[in-house]
Amino acid sequence: MRLRVEFTTEPFDLDEAPAHAVVAREIVTGAGLDAVDVGPFGNTAEGDADRVLGAVEALLRKSLAAGATRVSLQVNVIGDGRRDGAPEGEGDAT
Repeated sequence: MRLRVEFTTEPFDLDEAPAHAVVAREIVTGAGLDAVDVGPFGNTAEGDADRVLGAVEALLRKSLAAGATRVSLQVNVIGDGRRDGAPEGEGDAT
């Protein structure tokens, strides 16, 4: 299964990246995820479920420890190995 995570950490500081934002960026860029995009107003990354979920756990723990007062995130399934939305067991990729 492939997942996409979108997240932000707060509080925002447009003058200088706060420690929690730096920590979050280091986690997603170092987690071996695909299509990582980090920015001041939102971040996204994609990858297999185990890597994304591991990165999300580390992101929550470490960014909160670094001073984040809020972490907003969304996780979406973007692929599961099946083709054309076929029910499980039908159309499985080989």
